[in-house]
Amino acid sequence: MTAATHSPLFPQAPDSADAVLDGLDPEQREVATTLRGPVCVLAGAGTGKTRAITHRIAYGVRAGILQPSTVLAVTFTNRAAGEMRGRLRQLGAGGVQARTFHSAALRQLQYFWPKAIGGAMPRIVDRKIQLVADAAAACRIRLDRGELRDVTAEIEWSKVTQTVPADYAAATVGAGRAAPRDPAEIAQLYAAYEDLKRGRGVIDFEDVLLLTVAVLQDRHDVAEQVRTQYQHFVVDEYQDVSPLQQRLLELWLGDREDLCVVGDASQTIYSFTGATPDHLLDFRLRHPGATVVKLVRDYRSTPQVVHLANGLLAQARGRAADHRLELLSQRPAGPQPVYTAYTDEPAEAEGAARRIRELVDSGVPAAEIAVLFRTNSQSETYEQALADAGVPYQLRGAERFFDRPEVRKAGTALRGAARFGNNDALLDDTVDLPSQVRAVLSGEGWTNQPPAGSGAVRERWESLAALVNLAQDFAAAKPGATLGDLVAELDERANAQHAPTVQGVTLASLHSAKGLEWDVVFLVGLAEGMMPITYAKTEEQIEEERRLLYVGVTRARERLHLSWALARSPGGRASRRPSRFLDGLRPGSAGSAGRAAAGGTGGVERGFTGRPAGAPAPRRTQRAPARCRVCGRTLTDAGEMKLMRCEDCPSDMDEGVYERLREWRAVQASRSGQPAYCVFTDKTLMAIAETVPEDERDLVRIPGVGTRKLSRYGADVLAICAGQEGEGGDEGD
Repeated sequence: MTAATHSPLFPQAPDSADAVLDGLDPEQREVATTLRGPVCVLAGAGTGKTRAITHRIAYGVRAGILQPSTVLAVTFTNRAAGEMRGRLRQLGAGGVQARTFHSAALRQLQYFWPKAIGGAMPRIVDRKIQLVADAAAACRIRLDRGELRDVTAEIEWSKVTQTVPADYAAATVGAGRAAPRDPAEIAQLYAAYEDLKRGRGVIDFEDVLLLTVAVLQDRHDVAEQVRTQYQHFVVDEYQDVSPLQQRLLELWLGDREDLCVVGDASQTIYSFTGATPDHLLDFRLRHPGATVVKLVRDYRSTPQVVHLANGLLAQARGRAADHRLELLSQRPAGPQPVYTAYTDEPAEAEGAARRIRELVDSGVPAAEIAVLFRTNSQSETYEQALADAGVPYQLRGAERFFDRPEVRKAGTALRGAARFGNNDALLDDTVDLPSQVRAVLSGEGWTNQPPAGSGAVRERWESLAALVNLAQDFAAAKPGATLGDLVAELDERANAQHAPTVQGVTLASLHSAKGLEWDVVFLVGLAEGMMPITYAKTEEQIEEERRLLYVGVTRARERLHLSWALARSPGGRASRRPSRFLDGLRPGSAGSAGRAAAGGTGGVERGFTGRPAGAPAPRRTQRAPARCRVCGRTLTDAGEMKLMRCEDCPSDMDEGVYERLREWRAVQASRSGQPAYCVFTDKTLMAIAETVPEDERDLVRIPGVGTRKLSRYGADVLAICAGQEGEGGDEGD
């Protein structure tokens, strides 16, 4: 038994508080040792944020600064909370409460209900969607299953944003939210839903938070008892906090500031549920004395993956982009990301499956490979391609395509039409198999144009559209095929699927991949219309799509494959173009060089708390070391520092810009009677041609430029980078 306690399954707890800090990098150590006052940890993907905050709690407990029972750590999933509790036990800090917001609130509500409200606490409804269906029936509004899911999601959004039924319509306009139905109708359903709950004496999941907030606001004695119990708070994934969760956190805190929040605005991808990064971005405004620690050392991904992730965000816009972090890989170099254009979607799926088969055959575990897509409706093609290649797979965060209710119902309708089609008026005007399928599925909700919005109705339509597309492809491959032949094909495809419990390649939507990682990631369907998705119209929606792709990129540890199809189906017109997010990143594409990250380097910022007269001035922050923008290695050679990359790292230099700069420099040198390198060195010209700056702010950041040369030569250099001729160039012709 003694030996077992030293095994990897039972790691030995550190023998002292200082030992808890062993193995932490400087920024993680800063998080762990800053135990008082408000602390904001801006943690990029793969930078060890969970490690930092669990070691922070454990260090405080082991050092006797924090009592375990007074610490409350909250996060967003039971899985994350469980992982946090497990790590804390391994570090010798058992007894700390690590829970989701809802779990912590429910525990408090159950305890204080008899005292604050009296009687027995109402039952929490298991399936909210049934209550919404009953509300729809009471309002005499007919909703199918997909519409029920959408209305339920709207009610949930309203409650976490603290919007009452009467304000729903105005709130959707203010939030730029596309309602799946008439807003007045949803408001009516929302009000009826609340009435039904009260009449039946039940509450829902969101009510747990709302009621806890109400009790803490109305009963100061209860609030003080909670604040006496919990004196130190840690909040993970703070960019996903809703207004309601933020209000609860404020009530837990009272007028204290023993709070540590951790998040990354660049991973905000759940705004449709009410999440907002504003609380993270405004933390310093609410807490002027806060310490801000930036974690940018990426321990997950290779320099090549990190370089792509940084480049993706460098072109972003908006408030979250202004606070993005530039990651620095701590891993050895790996292969470059692979970009592939395919003729059509089936070819893309087959190509991915073929490469996956090769990886598995070479020894890569199937469980260390993932295929990530934008919508669940894309999974069917990859399920079939992997099955054909003999590669086991599992679906995460989505039902298997042929198990989806709308697909099963559509299959029943097609089977019935195949058997009794001669007596079906729907098929009277059809002339071929695709038109027959469209006619049958129109009765199930398929239309020529997709519905607005991004909810369940849209997903349901996409599933039916996938069947329509399959019918078109099947008819093209087998002229003369009947509806019965198609039904047989669908049955064969369904029967060929692997069991859901098979441990194999992960198929997942980008949203459901958050928080996970694999050695190899295939990002598929990266064409305009899918990434960004068609219904993303506003700049905010477009930027959330970019962040979603960023999350996908940063799931990869070693290998990354990015692909898109030029046409939907074989023989189709090759009119699609790759996602705009890849412009300037994939080989041969043009695009903006992007902006440097605002405060992208790691480090610590102390809040301003005022300095008494005569007190020593705070220490100046040391300048961050120069690092290669490709692989992240610290640069010490002066030439490499001017290039902003290692000599042997790949160059993305614009050769045309470089040659025009050399010609312009020769003219300037001749005019001034000095050597060419006195204007700009070769390395500086190369750095300019690699970054292609768009304005003076970008140009002056390049080593070797400086304010004096910017004033003298800046206009010419920027004109050349923009494809124009500088003044010196004209004079030299």
